[in-house]
Amino acid sequence: MHKSEKEQVIQELNTKFARAKSAVLAEFSKLDVAAVTQLRKKCRDAGVEYRVIKNTLAKRAAKGTPLESLSDDFTGSVALALSYADVIAPAKILTDFAKGLDAIKLRGGMLEGQKLDPAKVKAVAKMPGLRELRAQTRAAGYPLGADDRRSGRSTRQSVAGPTTGTGKAGMR
Repeated sequence: MHKSEKEQVIQELNTKFARAKSAVLAEFSKLDVAAVTQLRKKCRDAGVEYRVIKNTLAKRAAKGTPLESLSDDFTGSVALALSYADVIAPAKILTDFAKGLDAIKLRGGMLEGQKLDPAKVKAVAKMPGLRELRAQTRAAGYPLGADDRRSGRSTRQSVAGPTTGTGKAGMR
């Protein structure tokens, strides 16, 4: 890889690292093609980007981004799962996938700028994801429709009704 190509990769990774809401770093060894293909499909379906990364390029790209705290973990054969929306998805996918496999070892992660050790990554994986939270919210009777999001109304205002100027939602 030429220097100009490396600089381009570093810039691309830096942009992605800066946008990422969460990330999970995993060490892998001796994974067969079928397993990697299955993992990539699960990541794609959940909107998670999964990449095998070059450590030196990743360390340089992480400077000044929320992933900078993971720089020391960019050693050996590592892959990175990044999410720009659902902060739980990378932890959930990699933790579930690693169960029963000696070929994948969680190294750590990042959630909203905070470094996570492997135990915390596993704890995050047990939390409900974005889809589950939306389903639970709807089931509880709190609709999160597009009209509410566009208008800036909170879920509470949507359920209680408009305010009448008294400062209390739903008072008429």
